[in-house]
Amino acid sequence: MKIYTMPENDRNYLENKYHKTSEPFNSFNRMAYHGYEYDSSTGLDDEGIREGLEKLVNSLCGEPRPIIKAKAIEYVLENTRIDVNEHDYFVGIYSWNRLIGKYTVAKWRDETYAKARAEAKSTKNLDYGKTGTAWIGLDFDHTVPDWDSLISLGFVGIMKRADDSYERLKSDGNISEKQEAFYRSIKIEYEALLRFIDRLYRYSLTKDFGKAGKISACLKNLKEGAPQNTLDLLQMIYIYFMVSESVDHYQVRSLGYGLDAAIYPFFVRDIENGTFTREELTDFIAYFIMQFSAIGSYWGQPVYLAGTNPDGTSKVNEVTHLILDVYDSLGIYNPKLQIKVNPNTPKDFLLKALDMVRSGSNSMVFVSEDTALKALMRNGATYEEALDSVIKGCYEYTTKANCIGISFNTFNALKPIALVFNNGKDKETGIQVGIETGDVANFKDFKEFYEAYLSQFDDIIKNSLYCLDYMEKYIHEINPSSFYSATIPACMESMTDALDCGIKNVSDVLVNGFASAVDALMAVYELVYEKKVTTLAELKDALENNWVGYEKLRLKALGCKHKFGVGDKMADSYANALHHFFSSHFVGRKNCHGGNYEYELHSARAFIDQGKKTEATPDGRRDFEDTSKNVSPTTGMDKNGITALISSATSIDLSVSDSGACLDAMLHPSSVQGEDGLEVLYSVLNTYILKGGAAIHFNVFDANTLRDAQAHPEKYKNLQVRVCGWNVLWNNMAKEEQDMYILRAENII
Repeated sequence: MKIYTMPENDRNYLENKYHKTSEPFNSFNRMAYHGYEYDSSTGLDDEGIREGLEKLVNSLCGEPRPIIKAKAIEYVLENTRIDVNEHDYFVGIYSWNRLIGKYTVAKWRDETYAKARAEAKSTKNLDYGKTGTAWIGLDFDHTVPDWDSLISLGFVGIMKRADDSYERLKSDGNISEKQEAFYRSIKIEYEALLRFIDRLYRYSLTKDFGKAGKISACLKNLKEGAPQNTLDLLQMIYIYFMVSESVDHYQVRSLGYGLDAAIYPFFVRDIENGTFTREELTDFIAYFIMQFSAIGSYWGQPVYLAGTNPDGTSKVNEVTHLILDVYDSLGIYNPKLQIKVNPNTPKDFLLKALDMVRSGSNSMVFVSEDTALKALMRNGATYEEALDSVIKGCYEYTTKANCIGISFNTFNALKPIALVFNNGKDKETGIQVGIETGDVANFKDFKEFYEAYLSQFDDIIKNSLYCLDYMEKYIHEINPSSFYSATIPACMESMTDALDCGIKNVSDVLVNGFASAVDALMAVYELVYEKKVTTLAELKDALENNWVGYEKLRLKALGCKHKFGVGDKMADSYANALHHFFSSHFVGRKNCHGGNYEYELHSARAFIDQGKKTEATPDGRRDFEDTSKNVSPTTGMDKNGITALISSATSIDLSVSDSGACLDAMLHPSSVQGEDGLEVLYSVLNTYILKGGAAIHFNVFDANTLRDAQAHPEKYKNLQVRVCGWNVLWNNMAKEEQDMYILRAENII
């Protein structure tokens, strides 16, 4: 039921705030656009700011990097155009394309990578990237600030806490030059931020439209202290987000520690005190959410809801329901919603969310708190810390304010199969990317093939970690995180940048093509050794020829009974073995900063991009087609229904995946129609969670609808597809991607 309608003029303004909807838009490059024009008297355009930044950074040669970056941020905040608009409650910042990057972060990144390669005397990580074997790289762009500190202290209090810590360390005689530079950078950035808010406040006083008074009062509160009401809170979150993501060069991967939990105490107090009406509060939430819809990030902006209180009760409250209602009424697919699920989660709330899903609002992922609890406690979190965990990014979980990712590494589990067939050489580039495991035609039995696969994969992992060690030690030199670190209590206690071990520095290691690798192994077993319908020599020839001339053999490979996702015990057992084989490389191992490696069964876009560099494989896949993604089956192979799919996915201990694993489930609309159908969907979710699932999202499709949408895109402008950890519109997908969804929909039972 639609409970909210935004005024048409306001919605039209918001949809055009960040880019013009009438013009072409590339969501991967979302920050490179402008929407409506801002008052030119309020500041410079982007070109003017770039010119100023270049001169500024050149004049700062020899200064510590945190100071250079802080001064660059200060320059943008002092010179960007601003807006306070009659159609919006949230302010406008014109130059939001990370203009400092060219002169700081991008330059320092390239210098660091070159230095690390020279020291390591290895280009293996480059070879792996070229061949789709693995992506090895540093992460200097993902954060979740300490929202508790920001909400309780405000920007003014964050700066005062930094001042107090600095004075304490200085009086004790324990301050180093590095700490001095770090503190100075925080001082520069937060003073610039407060001047920026004051500039917005003074500009708001020149406006006399209906919303102006509320906006002025809000900005006044924020320039003087902590947020006092719901609008203050949301405005603060929004300003932090925009400055961090669009100026400071750090994505913000969660909006509050649960947006509903953050809003709720302000919401209740505002109503009790008569500060705002329920209708006004609903407006604030709607206009806030619409900012992220309008920004249009391809990856989606993460927002999580629900969870569990320390006493075991659910955090679901009136605001949790209201956010869903407003989101549904707006008919948007961004931000992406993550919902924490526990046996205590109220059924009526989950039914509301699932009803939205089956009605086409696919931008939700359901995350098991119990599995997150086990994973986080395995890595040293207390029960209380793990229970109160943060969902960041697509569906990853972490504890609050005590760890930051320093590298983001994705391993292609399918590629070692191809390397076994080619004796370690990449077919497309000719690079000897793997080890020589011998001529596959001479392998005596499946055990020898399986061991060769594990040897190839083992070598890739070890070489990658060798290169990574040289890269990670310089992470803090690329993108000083002063703006973020100032929110983290531990960083302020030691006056140390988060990326320089101010908190735990974590290396993220992801697996792509998991089910494809299992299916490829099983195809070799079944076709060559179990049924003996071919030989390894013939199979090698079929793969070298991309199955051309071997169409019947390919059909047999596609039709193998041992597939992951169909409840086959043998395939599921090999999946479990592969899962533990990969994770065993990181158990107890520390990265070069003394932090953990955290394993995640997550593909992001690697299932497409690494697939484009992976040659034909024994599961029937052709050259350069997509691999499987997440903990999900190979496209079109989950032919035994949702029960078998869940059985396979939960046959492995998903809590071993330290920071998450997601199952992509596709259901036919007929199976979830009516009240009974909604109960079926609820039962599917509960079964997955109770059997040890980690995260799950749903696409409810039938193949005929998708084929019609492909043929007549004008009829399906709002059709959403859950791709991996984010949503896209069907019409924004390439035909090849659409075809894969149609193929999978054809096999739903």
